[in-house]
Amino acid sequence: MELDPKASKSSKPKARRENLEPLLDHKDMDKKTAFSIEVLEPVVRKESKKTTQYVAALTATIGGFIAGNILAWSSPAGPKLMDGEYGFPVTEDDMSWVGGIMAIGAIIGCIITGLTVDVFGRKNLMLFLVAPTTIGWCAIIWAESVFILCCGRFLLGAACGSFSIVCPMYTGEIGENSIRGTLGTYFQLQIVIGILFVYLIGSILNTFWMSITCAVIPLVYAGLMGLMPESPTFHFKKGEVENAKMSLQWFRGPEYDINGEIKEMLDIIDRDEREKVPLAIAIRSKAAKKGFVIGLGIMFFQQFSGINAVIFYTTQIFQSAGSTIPPDLCTIMTGVVSVISCYIATVIVDKLGRRLLLLTSGTVMALCCGVLGGYFYMLKHNMDVSNIGWLPIACVCGFNIAFSLGFGPIPWMLVGEIFSSQIKGTASSIACLFNWACVFMVTKFFSVIAEMFGSYSTFWFFTAMLVTAIAFTFFVVPETKGKSFEQIQSELSGENESQSEASTVSAYPSKDLKY
Repeated sequence: MELDPKASKSSKPKARRENLEPLLDHKDMDKKTAFSIEVLEPVVRKESKKTTQYVAALTATIGGFIAGNILAWSSPAGPKLMDGEYGFPVTEDDMSWVGGIMAIGAIIGCIITGLTVDVFGRKNLMLFLVAPTTIGWCAIIWAESVFILCCGRFLLGAACGSFSIVCPMYTGEIGENSIRGTLGTYFQLQIVIGILFVYLIGSILNTFWMSITCAVIPLVYAGLMGLMPESPTFHFKKGEVENAKMSLQWFRGPEYDINGEIKEMLDIIDRDEREKVPLAIAIRSKAAKKGFVIGLGIMFFQQFSGINAVIFYTTQIFQSAGSTIPPDLCTIMTGVVSVISCYIATVIVDKLGRRLLLLTSGTVMALCCGVLGGYFYMLKHNMDVSNIGWLPIACVCGFNIAFSLGFGPIPWMLVGEIFSSQIKGTASSIACLFNWACVFMVTKFFSVIAEMFGSYSTFWFFTAMLVTAIAFTFFVVPETKGKSFEQIQSELSGENESQSEASTVSAYPSKDLKY
């Protein structure tokens, strides 16, 4: 089958044509675009090509790998800088700001991305982010003061915040329903791989050469991303129909009939244009309100799950258990566990669903956090823990595995799924901005709170947060596995199941459809 605006009569048997004009006027279009779709009975179609979708998603989410480098850099670099490796004094308080200002930069990056992602496009924005990332790494490489270090970290943070919006958005828009969940987990997978990469090179290189290595990766990213097409959804939003068709055909393969998906996208955009209202009103719709509750809630629980506490105390836990493993190797081991677990999540998320993984993840994390709190309570009160030295290590590993299977990757994926195309750019930036604000709060004040109330109280606080997260997931978070964006929006709007199914466009238009 072919989608051809100038199609002539077909000689094929049982063929019928329908003229579709689902696009309303766009600001950069002078007239409506008419489409002619040839519908054959019976329909014979080939499976879509998934390899191109996997390749594009893995390429785009190298932005997550870059973000992982940025997040992990201060862990191996901090002690070396405080030892005078760069030739100027760096105190522990200085390093807290070097780490914390990255989150502030990420907040600014989220705001800028929300305003520009629907103007310049997903691909162009990802390519643009290479510039501030490279400049930020150069500032760190040749820094001559703490101020320059902070400037570099601020720029890197801004890029990190932008990547956290645009990469999941791109992967969510290029993937078909059956593998969209798998593609959505790639961003978190790339983050943990990027973190592990920095842990590894940080154990063998000094800060200068480690930073140079990290600075090369964005340049490679630019070269690879330049080979990928723009999101077809963005092309449609800009009225660039032929570009959208070519983009979608590239992602699905040359032998796949894209007519059904084209019509579905056009119907969604037609509806959005028909119901278009000012953004201030659009974000007050029932679906948008529920989307914000889900998006902000799941981002909050991701950062207040205790993952930072577990990472912070990993070395101490290993040492208290009598382990002689060097601290660098401890972090590498936990990084390997996270990568393996996150990879498993990419395989099972479209089989088991988002809710089940979040509920299982939250339950295991709550148990591990509660046990770690009890362990540190026993240490604080000089109780004998020599016989259970294995228990906290098992809890650390179990916690990291559970986080990487659920609350690590799925929040980023959900944010790319639960908002309508009209508000997705703004809404996703707000959710990611909130996430980075939570990162800043946890990063900056966690050690202070732990010192005031004790590490065991901190772990029990996170246990309470995780119990709340389980309840939130059970009662509020919907299942989006295998559902189209239109189905998800229908459910968030409160439509019943039959309405949702009726509103979903089938793979091919019905014979009885009239336009």
